[in-house]
Amino acid sequence: METNYIIRRMQDKDIPQALEIDHEAFPTQWPHPTYASIKHELRNHLAHYMVAINPLDPRSEGVKKTDDDHNFGHRLLQIKHLFDHDRFFGEEKTSSTTDYLVGIAGSWTMLDEAHIITIATRGNCRRQGIGELLLISVIDMVTQLKSNIVTLEVRVSNTPAQALYEKYSFRKVGLRRRYYSDNGEDAFIMTVEDITSASFQSLFQQLKEAHRKERADLYA
Repeated sequence: METNYIIRRMQDKDIPQALEIDHEAFPTQWPHPTYASIKHELRNHLAHYMVAINPLDPRSEGVKKTDDDHNFGHRLLQIKHLFDHDRFFGEEKTSSTTDYLVGIAGSWTMLDEAHIITIATRGNCRRQGIGELLLISVIDMVTQLKSNIVTLEVRVSNTPAQALYEKYSFRKVGLRRRYYSDNGEDAFIMTVEDITSASFQSLFQQLKEAHRKERADLYA
């Protein structure tokens, strides 16, 4: 089955659009990331940033589609090549073409734990399953990197995001008081453990397949 959407590692050329998406998704966040701060993150071997693009969007220039690009299963098997760093899998060759970004995600990995920093989509692309596709891709990536625990923070008022994370077995394990500097809102700490276990991976594969069927427009 082919997919219109491609998830790949973020490149320097993506930073201006990544900033647009971040500012649109988190307008009251302070401080906002900058071009320099994201560029620094892309060179940090602990950090992993990815983008979602739709190669059929007319704003994506020169995107070459192949069966491997669009086959969901194959793409996830190649997750190391797409997202791990140069010191493990060789230098990544960048393209001069411009892809239209519809979503971004970022995470850090330390030892056996991954921390999701951000998942965001453009406003006109929300509630279309792209955020969940990015979450799936993050979990797949950190599993390949041998992480066994994934954590994140989420606003206590953001119940739709909490429901998505709970769907993937995240549970609330703590509270960070006044975590968000824009309005002093608290954040729930949510964690999923044992993501490399057979039980989690069985559930995860079921959820991925259900997402593919439910959001067939992303894949057909």
